[in-house]
Amino acid sequence: MIVSVLGYRVPTSSSFPAASSFPAASSRIGIPLGRPERIDRRGASGQAAGVVPDGVTVFDGGYPGVANLDPDLLRTLRTAAADAADDGVTFYVNSGWRSAERQNQLLREAVSKYGSREEAARWVATADASPHVSGDAVDIGHSEATTWLSEHGADYGLCQIYRNEPWHYELRAEAVDRHCPRMYADPTQDPRMQR
Repeated sequence: MIVSVLGYRVPTSSSFPAASSFPAASSRIGIPLGRPERIDRRGASGQAAGVVPDGVTVFDGGYPGVANLDPDLLRTLRTAAADAADDGVTFYVNSGWRSAERQNQLLREAVSKYGSREEAARWVATADASPHVSGDAVDIGHSEATTWLSEHGADYGLCQIYRNEPWHYELRAEAVDRHCPRMYADPTQDPRMQR
């Protein structure tokens, strides 16, 4: 129940592609290492605003929510996902880059849901502060992927930032040598959100 309240998507049918249908570590050579193609960021709703349909992986660059991620973050996610595929794990993207309009819409919905802007801030940042708007954050699904990342993410510099959001990852390149930084309890504890 908690995962559905927090918006964490879990597969509900066998309609999701099998992990074997996505690039495996043995096909790493095919992973683009250059700057991914950026997609037009205009539009306030739907996929153009960053909404990602179910079943989209980090390899599906045809969606603005994936293609507009920071190029270093996306490249690192794809490398980690190729390695995770060896363990039968697929990195689905529940949310990635979002337009400022989409972020503001999510914040309004959270205020309505949680009853106050202060409580909503535990889950949704303002467009000015959100790392999703800048393309610096990705929400990964499903639980197998977040479990894999919690065990191996630091090896790639992929770090969970908030204890209350086990799906939210950001690139911290220094983590490869020094481990991920201590997590904040929730976004209200993150100094970046004080803008």
